[in-house]
Amino acid sequence: MQERKRVAQLIAEDAGLRALKERIAPRVAKDPGHDMAHCLRVAAWTLRLGGNQVDDREAVAAALLHDAVNLPKDSPERARASALSAELAQTELSELGFPAKSIARIVAAVRDHSYSRGVTPADALGRALQDADRLEALGAIGLMRCVAVNTQMGGRFFDPDDPWAHARELQDTRYFVDHFFTKLLALPESLCTETGRCEARRRGAFLWKFLQQLADELGESLPEAG
Repeated sequence: MQERKRVAQLIAEDAGLRALKERIAPRVAKDPGHDMAHCLRVAAWTLRLGGNQVDDREAVAAALLHDAVNLPKDSPERARASALSAELAQTELSELGFPAKSIARIVAAVRDHSYSRGVTPADALGRALQDADRLEALGAIGLMRCVAVNTQMGGRFFDPDDPWAHARELQDTRYFVDHFFTKLLALPESLCTETGRCEARRRGAFLWKFLQQLADELGESLPEAG
Protein backbone atom coordinates (compact mmCIF):
# COMPACT_ATOMS: atom_id res chain seq x y z
CA MET A 1 0.00 0.00 0.00
CA GLN A 2 1.73 3.15 -1.20
CA GLU A 3 0.18 5.31 1.52
CA ARG A 4 2.26 3.51 4.17
CA LYS A 5 5.42 4.63 2.40
CA ARG A 6 4.00 8.15 2.19
CA VAL A 7 3.35 8.15 5.94
CA ALA A 8 6.91 7.03 6.67
CA GLN A 9 8.30 9.66 4.32
CA LEU A 10 6.13 12.43 5.74
CA ILE A 11 7.28 11.64 9.27
CA ALA A 12 10.93 11.33 8.23
CA GLU A 13 10.89 14.72 6.50
CA ASP A 14 8.85 16.64 9.10
CA ALA A 15 10.46 17.49 12.44
CA GLY A 16 7.08 18.22 14.01
CA LEU A 17 5.63 14.84 13.04
CA ARG A 18 8.80 13.05 14.16
CA ALA A 19 8.61 14.72 17.56
CA LEU A 20 4.90 13.97 17.83
CA LYS A 21 5.46 10.28 17.08
CA GLU A 22 8.21 10.12 19.71
CA ARG A 23 5.91 11.70 22.31
CA ILE A 24 2.94 9.46 21.57
CA ALA A 25 4.75 6.12 21.14
CA PRO A 26 5.26 5.47 24.90
CA ARG A 27 1.59 6.21 25.59
CA VAL A 28 0.36 3.49 23.23
CA ALA A 29 3.15 0.93 23.60
CA LYS A 30 1.40 -1.44 26.03
CA ASP A 31 -1.75 -2.14 24.04
CA PRO A 32 -1.23 -4.21 20.85
CA GLY A 33 -4.66 -3.19 19.60
CA HIS A 34 -3.96 0.54 19.85
CA ASP A 35 -0.18 0.74 19.48
CA MET A 36 1.97 2.79 17.12
CA ALA A 37 1.58 0.20 14.35
CA HIS A 38 -2.19 0.74 14.59
CA CYS A 39 -1.72 4.51 14.47
CA LEU A 40 0.44 4.28 11.35
CA ARG A 41 -2.06 2.02 9.57
CA VAL A 42 -4.80 4.51 10.44
CA ALA A 43 -2.59 7.29 9.08
CA ALA A 44 -2.17 5.46 5.76
CA TRP A 45 -5.90 4.94 5.34
CA THR A 46 -6.66 8.50 6.41
CA LEU A 47 -4.43 9.70 3.58
CA ARG A 48 -6.09 7.33 1.13
CA LEU A 49 -9.65 8.16 2.13
CA GLY A 50 -9.07 11.89 2.49
CA GLY A 51 -7.41 12.27 -0.89
CA ASN A 52 -6.89 15.86 -2.02
CA GLN A 53 -9.51 17.09 0.47
CA VAL A 54 -7.20 16.49 3.43
CA ASP A 55 -3.80 17.98 4.25
CA ASP A 56 -1.22 15.17 4.48
CA ARG A 57 0.48 16.55 7.58
CA GLU A 58 -2.82 16.97 9.39
CA ALA A 59 -3.91 13.44 8.43
CA VAL A 60 -0.77 11.89 9.91
CA ALA A 61 -0.87 14.04 13.04
CA ALA A 62 -4.53 13.19 13.67
CA ALA A 63 -3.84 9.47 13.28
CA LEU A 64 -0.87 9.60 15.65
CA LEU A 65 -3.02 11.32 18.28
CA HIS A 66 -6.40 9.62 17.88
CA ASP A 67 -5.80 6.98 20.59
CA ALA A 68 -3.34 8.95 22.72
CA VAL A 69 -5.67 8.54 25.72
CA ASN A 70 -6.98 4.99 25.49
CA LEU A 71 -9.36 3.97 28.27
CA PRO A 72 -10.42 0.33 28.69
CA LYS A 73 -13.46 -0.71 26.64
CA ASP A 74 -15.39 -1.56 29.81
CA SER A 75 -14.56 1.71 31.56
CA PRO A 76 -17.55 3.92 32.44
CA GLU A 77 -15.46 6.82 31.12
CA ARG A 78 -14.85 5.12 27.73
CA ALA A 79 -17.04 7.62 25.83
CA ARG A 80 -14.70 10.42 26.99
CA ALA A 81 -11.52 8.83 25.61
CA SER A 82 -11.58 10.74 22.32
CA ALA A 83 -12.33 14.03 24.09
CA LEU A 84 -9.36 13.45 26.40
CA SER A 85 -7.20 12.57 23.39
CA ALA A 86 -8.33 15.81 21.75
CA GLU A 87 -7.30 17.80 24.84
CA LEU A 88 -3.89 16.16 24.75
CA ALA A 89 -3.67 16.87 21.00
CA GLN A 90 -4.28 20.55 21.64
CA THR A 91 -1.42 20.65 24.15
CA GLU A 92 1.06 18.59 22.15
CA LEU A 93 0.47 20.33 18.84
CA SER A 94 0.68 23.78 20.42
CA GLU A 95 3.98 22.90 22.08
CA LEU A 96 5.33 21.62 18.76
CA GLY A 97 4.39 24.81 16.95
CA PHE A 98 1.68 23.54 14.61
CA PRO A 99 -0.41 26.35 13.04
CA ALA A 100 -3.57 27.27 14.94
CA LYS A 101 -5.92 26.39 12.06
CA SER A 102 -4.30 22.99 11.63
CA ILE A 103 -4.56 22.33 15.35
CA ALA A 104 -8.27 23.16 15.31
CA ARG A 105 -8.95 20.69 12.49
CA ILE A 106 -6.83 17.94 14.03
CA VAL A 107 -8.36 18.37 17.48
CA ALA A 108 -11.89 18.21 16.06
CA ALA A 109 -11.06 15.06 14.07
CA VAL A 110 -9.54 13.33 17.10
CA ARG A 111 -12.46 14.35 19.32
CA ASP A 112 -15.17 13.11 16.94
CA HIS A 113 -13.63 9.97 15.43
CA SER A 114 -14.53 7.37 18.04
CA TYR A 115 -17.42 4.92 17.84
CA SER A 116 -18.19 5.50 21.51
CA ARG A 117 -18.75 9.22 20.95
CA GLY A 118 -21.46 8.46 18.41
CA VAL A 119 -21.10 11.46 16.08
CA THR A 120 -20.38 11.96 12.38
CA PRO A 121 -17.42 14.34 11.87
CA ALA A 122 -18.19 17.61 10.13
CA ASP A 123 -15.21 17.84 7.79
CA ALA A 124 -13.16 15.69 5.42
CA LEU A 125 -10.30 15.09 7.85
CA GLY A 126 -12.63 13.89 10.57
CA ARG A 127 -14.56 11.60 8.24
CA ALA A 128 -11.38 10.10 6.78
CA LEU A 129 -9.90 9.50 10.25
CA GLN A 130 -13.10 7.95 11.55
CA ASP A 131 -13.40 5.60 8.58
CA ALA A 132 -9.72 4.64 8.76
CA ASP A 133 -10.04 3.77 12.43
CA ARG A 134 -13.21 1.74 11.86
CA LEU A 135 -11.53 -0.30 9.13
CA GLU A 136 -9.10 -1.47 11.81
CA ALA A 137 -12.01 -3.17 13.60
CA LEU A 138 -12.74 -5.36 10.56
CA GLY A 139 -10.95 -8.07 8.58
CA ALA A 140 -8.00 -10.11 9.81
CA ILE A 141 -6.51 -7.22 11.75
CA GLY A 142 -9.86 -6.46 13.34
CA LEU A 143 -10.21 -10.10 14.38
CA MET A 144 -6.85 -10.07 16.15
CA ARG A 145 -7.55 -6.72 17.80
CA CYS A 146 -10.92 -7.95 19.03
CA VAL A 147 -9.35 -11.03 20.60
CA ALA A 148 -6.71 -8.85 22.26
CA VAL A 149 -9.30 -6.50 23.77
CA ASN A 150 -11.47 -9.41 24.93
CA THR A 151 -8.48 -11.01 26.64
CA GLN A 152 -7.53 -7.75 28.36
CA MET A 153 -11.04 -7.54 29.82
CA GLY A 154 -10.88 -11.14 31.07
CA GLY A 155 -13.54 -12.30 28.64
CA ARG A 156 -14.23 -15.67 27.02
CA PHE A 157 -14.37 -16.59 23.36
CA PHE A 158 -18.07 -17.53 23.46
CA ASP A 159 -20.79 -18.96 25.68
CA PRO A 160 -20.30 -22.75 25.37
CA ASP A 161 -23.99 -23.41 26.00
CA ASP A 162 -25.36 -20.79 23.61
CA PRO A 163 -22.57 -19.34 21.42
CA TRP A 164 -24.92 -17.41 19.11
CA ALA A 165 -27.17 -16.03 21.88
CA HIS A 166 -30.31 -17.76 20.60
CA ALA A 167 -31.79 -17.78 24.11
CA ARG A 168 -29.87 -15.09 26.01
CA GLU A 169 -28.93 -11.43 25.81
CA LEU A 170 -25.73 -10.52 23.98
CA GLN A 171 -22.83 -9.69 26.32
CA ASP A 172 -19.99 -8.34 24.24
CA THR A 173 -17.84 -7.35 27.23
CA ARG A 174 -17.94 -10.98 28.32
CA TYR A 175 -17.87 -12.97 25.06
CA PHE A 176 -15.67 -12.24 22.04
CA VAL A 177 -18.18 -13.66 19.54
CA ASP A 178 -21.00 -11.50 20.86
CA HIS A 179 -19.12 -8.38 19.75
CA PHE A 180 -19.64 -9.41 16.13
CA PHE A 181 -23.39 -9.07 16.56
CA THR A 182 -23.45 -5.96 18.76
CA LYS A 183 -21.11 -3.95 16.54
CA LEU A 184 -18.74 -5.46 13.99
CA LEU A 185 -21.10 -6.93 11.40
CA ALA A 186 -23.08 -3.68 11.16
CA LEU A 187 -20.00 -1.45 11.13
CA PRO A 188 -19.39 -1.28 7.34
CA GLU A 189 -22.54 0.73 6.66
CA SER A 190 -21.55 3.33 9.26
CA LEU A 191 -18.55 4.56 7.29
CA CYS A 192 -18.73 8.01 5.71
CA THR A 193 -16.69 7.59 2.54
CA GLU A 194 -17.59 5.34 -0.39
CA THR A 195 -14.07 3.94 -0.63
CA GLY A 196 -14.16 3.24 3.09
CA ARG A 197 -17.51 1.46 2.86
CA CYS A 198 -16.31 -0.75 0.00
CA GLU A 199 -13.22 -1.80 1.94
CA ALA A 200 -15.27 -2.28 5.11
CA ARG A 201 -17.74 -4.56 3.30
CA ARG A 202 -14.85 -6.64 1.99
CA ARG A 203 -13.38 -6.97 5.47
CA GLY A 204 -16.81 -7.62 6.97
CA ALA A 205 -17.31 -10.54 4.58
CA PHE A 206 -14.13 -12.08 5.99
CA LEU A 207 -15.54 -11.85 9.52
CA TRP A 208 -18.72 -13.58 8.41
CA LYS A 209 -16.67 -16.40 6.85
CA PHE A 210 -14.85 -16.78 10.16
CA LEU A 211 -18.16 -17.13 11.98
CA GLN A 212 -19.34 -19.70 9.43
CA GLN A 213 -16.19 -21.73 10.03
CA LEU A 214 -16.65 -21.47 13.80
CA ALA A 215 -20.27 -22.60 13.48
CA ASP A 216 -19.17 -25.60 11.44
CA GLU A 217 -16.58 -26.58 14.04
CA LEU A 218 -19.04 -26.16 16.91
CA GLY A 219 -21.90 -27.88 15.14
CA GLU A 220 -24.15 -24.98 16.18
CA SER A 221 -26.58 -23.21 13.86
CA LEU A 222 -25.35 -19.73 12.90
CA PRO A 223 -27.89 -16.86 12.75
CA GLU A 224 -28.63 -15.65 9.24
CA ALA A 225 -26.63 -12.69 7.95
CA GLY A 226 -28.30 -9.33 8.57
